[in-house]
Amino acid sequence: MQIEGLNKRQRAMADILWGMNSTDEVRAFVRSLRGQARLDAQLVVEMMIITICDEIETVDEAKAELDRIANL
Repeated sequence: MQIEGLNKRQRAMADILWGMNSTDEVRAFVRSLRGQARLDAQLVVEMMIITICDEIETVDEAKAELDRIANL
């Protein structure tokens, strides 16, 4: 996944978030942050979701992605 326009801290957060195994883990991580760090993490999560949605081109791909997310 390639997300354009992230600064160095946001890229580091994206790497951390991408390695997480569940949405609960992502939520806990974001909640643990304060101030600008939390805002950056929330932005990165939203950008990841948008990027994944942009990459899905067929109904079968969408179903596969939803299945993957449901099994986290």
